[in-house]
Amino acid sequence: MASEALNRFVCLCRYLQDPSHVSRFQQFCGVRGTFPKKTTEASESDAKLAVNGVCVGQCQEDRAASGDSAHGLPGQRLRKSLNAAGDVEPEKCPAAFLNAPSGLEAERDSKGRVKPLRRNSLTGDVGQEFIIENKFLFYLFTIGTELGNEMFFIVFFPFLMWNVDPYVSRQLIVVWAWVLFFGQSTKDLVRWTRPPSPPVVKVEVFYNTEYSMPSTHAMSGTALPFSLFMLTCSRWEYPFMIGLSLALFWSVLVCISRIYMGMHSVLEVITGFLYSVLILAVLHPLLDDIDTFYLSHSYAPLVVLLVHVGFSLVAFSLDSWSTSRGDTAQALATAVGAALASRLNHQLGLQPDPPEEALPLTLPLIDRALLGRSILRLLVGVAVLLAVRAAMKVVAIPLACKIFGVPSDDVRKARQHAQVELAYRFIVYGTVAYCCVFLVPLLFSFLGLS
Repeated sequence: MASEALNRFVCLCRYLQDPSHVSRFQQFCGVRGTFPKKTTEASESDAKLAVNGVCVGQCQEDRAASGDSAHGLPGQRLRKSLNAAGDVEPEKCPAAFLNAPSGLEAERDSKGRVKPLRRNSLTGDVGQEFIIENKFLFYLFTIGTELGNEMFFIVFFPFLMWNVDPYVSRQLIVVWAWVLFFGQSTKDLVRWTRPPSPPVVKVEVFYNTEYSMPSTHAMSGTALPFSLFMLTCSRWEYPFMIGLSLALFWSVLVCISRIYMGMHSVLEVITGFLYSVLILAVLHPLLDDIDTFYLSHSYAPLVVLLVHVGFSLVAFSLDSWSTSRGDTAQALATAVGAALASRLNHQLGLQPDPPEEALPLTLPLIDRALLGRSILRLLVGVAVLLAVRAAMKVVAIPLACKIFGVPSDDVRKARQHAQVELAYRFIVYGTVAYCCVFLVPLLFSFLGLS
């Protein structure tokens, strides 16, 4: 009985991992690939042509000869086959070259043809053209996927910190950092690659060379809205169903957007959703204790720094250099900067939390003055953070390279050294978070924007 249930579960997982579901959903939403017909036919008939136009079969044979195998679910393929794209020879994998558009086709500005908005973060690949027949869904799901990207977080957390509730913002940063750590680390342990193209259309290629199981966009897109809802529903007075509906809409939008973008299978998105629910179930009851420890314990700064740097080193040890481990260090560095700055605010009596007897808080009347002041704080504050980030990026890499004796001529190669990348992320994003929580509010006081 147990074995039969297990077999059914495995069959269900295989079914949900099938990239054809992603392809059909994209077609339903008006996304059309521009794959040459010969390539599509070849990909259906030749099992060696699989992932993102790269000759997987040849790479897997080479790996098998060295004792490494790639068995399991359909998505469990080796990422090295992706990174080897630039080294594939035409005679070994002709369809890999058929899949790429010709020079004339790539330069042609045909009506309705677009390319991914951003290059691949690891290889610089610009991606292949595709056709969008439903622009509303394209923009909707583009917004959805941006809810899990860096620029959203650099606006979202400060907005909450400066205009809504510093207490909520502090705790959301804790949730976000640890959800991202567990998600990215699990990716590097499971090592499934992205859905193959064809049949899937790569509407986004920025994260295409990262592993894909589970979807960390789905994880953060579930953890953040539901944490925000749970932290505010008893702290602020607002209609319960409106808050729950907004959290659900946010989560569903992000999850579906990852399938639309061709970045994840249905199974990976569902797993990311459930994984984040599990993490929240464990982490959410501890948030008040964590916040109290950060603000008041005498050893908190040392513990915070050691724990976050230590777990970053764990993440860096799981796989070779990739953007995923850098993103993990970035989230943990942000949590460090925010925690240290929050502690300093607490000690100096800045931005005090309202007393418990004042809860629940009443939403203020949103008039022109309040809206204008909030927007001005956001614009000034984010401009300062972006300037700090740009300045620290200029300083961080040469400084880290000098400290660790790594040549700094090629920044990409320099950042492939774990110690350089780790120092870079903590210097840049730890400083940005520190400025967000401590220095920018002081600037608001000086400018009369508090």
